[in-house]
Formats: sequence, C-alpha cells, structure tokens
Amino acid sequence: MHTNKIIRWGIIGAGDVAEIKSGPGFYKAPNSQLVAVMRRNADKARDFAERHQVPLWYSDADALLANPDIDAIYIATPPAQHKDYALAALKAGKDVYIEKPVTLNAVECAEIIAARDKSHQKVCVAHYRRLLPCFIKMRELVLGGAIGTPLLARLDMLQPAASKLIAQTDENWRVNPALSGGGLFHDLSPHQVDLMLHWFGPVVDASGFATNQAGLYPADDCVIGWARFASGVEFQGRWHFAVPTSETRDECEIIGTKGRVTINFFGEQVIRLYRDGAEEEFRLPNPPHIQQPMIEAVNCYFSDGGDNPCSLEEALRVMELIDAFSVHQGQSL
Repeated sequence: MHTNKIIRWGIIGAGDVAEIKSGPGFYKAPNSQLVAVMRRNADKARDFAERHQVPLWYSDADALLANPDIDAIYIATPPAQHKDYALAALKAGKDVYIEKPVTLNAVECAEIIAARDKSHQKVCVAHYRRLLPCFIKMRELVLGGAIGTPLLARLDMLQPAASKLIAQTDENWRVNPALSGGGLFHDLSPHQVDLMLHWFGPVVDASGFATNQAGLYPADDCVIGWARFASGVEFQGRWHFAVPTSETRDECEIIGTKGRVTINFFGEQVIRLYRDGAEEEFRLPNPPHIQQPMIEAVNCYFSDGGDNPCSLEEALRVMELIDAFSVHQGQSL
C-alpha cells in the first residue's frame, strides 16, 4: 500500500549526528517535512534551524512535544536521555524514531516497549545500515549461497585512541558510561551487532567481558564477545580503542562451506568475496545523507504504507547482546 501522507517531524537533539547523517533526510525524503528542532542551547538550536530552513526551534523538549502540528519525533540525544524522551513523546501522542543505541541497556529498552504497547503510537530504531546498498549486497551474498552455508563470523574493530572514525564533540559523552552506557563499544557496535542479528537470526548463547586497559577515560576500551546463533553460525568479536595505529582494523569476515566474504563497517565499504581460488570485489557507495533510506522506510511505516524497518524488539535483542558482551571482567555472567 502506498500513501501520500506527509509526516511532520520534530528533532530532539539537533547536534552533530543530525547535521549531515540524518537531519537533511527528514526534509529531503518524499512525503516528509522537518517542522521543528530542539537543543538545550538556544543559540545552537536557532543556528541549526536557520541553516536547514526549519520553521521552528526550541530549547525545551516539552514545548516541542506540545506542538500539535508535529506527528513524529526523532531522538538524537546521547543514549542516557533516549528512554525519558521516548516515553514523553509516546505520552504526547507522537510516533518515535530513536537513535542507536536505543537505550543505555536492555532493561530500558523493555520499558519503552511496555509504554509503546499501552499507546497507539509506532516506534522505530535507527539501525540504518541494514538499508544501505553495500550491506544489502553483503546480506545477499551471505544468505544467497555465495559462500555456501555460513559457519563462522569474525569481527575486528581495532582503533587507536585518536581514530578518525570516532566522532569528536565538544563534550566527549561517548566515553562517559553515565551518558553512553559504556564507551566507544556502545557507540559503534550497535550497527555491527544489529547486522549480525539481521543476517543470522536470534542468539542461543552469548558471553564476553569488558575492561579498561589504557586508562585514558572512565569507560572500557576493550570488549571481547562470543555468540552462537540459532542458524548455527559461531561468532567472535573484538573491539579495542587504544591499539597502535599500525594495528588498526575494521573488518567482518564470514566463512562458509564454499568460501568467505569480508566487509568493513565504517568509511567507504568494500566487499571482497573469495571462492574457488578467485577474488571478486564490490563497491556500492553510501548516499550523501546516510540515514535517508531508513528515514524513507520509517515515513512509509508511520503513514501505514509499509512494515517497521527496525522494531524495538529487534533493538532489544541488540542491547541484550551488547549487555552480554560488555560484562565487566571478573563479574559473573
């Protein structure tokens, strides 16, 4: 079913993430209009609105939520505020699109699910990489028989402390566990964990540990995780954010009964397929506003024209796996 209903959006947290990755998608996507933005710093809220030609700006979230001309809310604050803003938006009768990680932990995600079930609203989560051309192609190769039956998945996300892949902000909230839920693992791994679940289905067993080896900030900088998927795939992941520059890695490798395929998650994606002694390479560029394909799918869902592109239940499974991997070293599982 197709619909021409226009979804009128408000953004809570019009900061760096909304500047290019997501914000323009709300006014460039079909049948989508960005009506208002909110940021606690009034000058920055006004500046964002003026540069993006957004009619209204607020420094108070309650005022934005009280606007009857807004249908849906995009929450792009640090994760510590996701739950409370989501609950407030649902109470105000708004549909909700929440940045990843959806919450600080799985317990908070379950609270949003309970509130959604009591409301008449819809909620989506911004695991947008599953709708990018390169990851659609990767899923096609992995599940379409290009490497036979998938057996093993290995993920290495090893970065130096000054990695260019890691967003730099005035307030480095990403390494403050009270605001992010953990460290850079909690910021970057949700994309990766979501894709593992998207490709291989539910988890039947998982464990791991997290520790702070370099001591550069309060958050853990090293996380190791293992998981067994119901599909039979065995997974191992390593995340470290204080390795020497020479040891920088961003690679996911899937080995099957007939070959293997690799992809990097950040920057320009390159897929390499190895089978029968030959190598084949695929490069599929990302859109200028990387969230726009997901925003278009969310608009379609909110206007009753399609399915939920990423549900809270899917995000809950991501958070459960992140929680399992990031148990503090020495803490019982």
